[in-house]
Amino acid sequence: MKPCWFHPEAFAEADEAAAFYKEQQSNLEVRFLEALNDTISRIRRNPLIYRRIEGEARKCRILRFPYGVIYRVSNERIEIIAVMHLRQRPGYWKSRT
Repeated sequence: MKPCWFHPEAFAEADEAAAFYKEQQSNLEVRFLEALNDTISRIRRNPLIYRRIEGEARKCRILRFPYGVIYRVSNERIEIIAVMHLRQRPGYWKSRT
């Protein structure tokens, strides 16, 4: 399996989402982070099965949360471009590619 690299803004987005869920309900941020880790594991196991959304960028949904992981596959690694809310500001991440 290829290693993952997080764009700094994608890492910040994951932290912001976890902080939001922490305020909503006890341990909900833990469930979000577990779901995010599961999503990244699914991507690492088979990165090419998820749908291309623009150029080489692909999207994998985070189960049970309205978020998706936008990523691309290079020769050396999987690059996580965004951890985006699926109902807000579509396409904002395109400048990161």
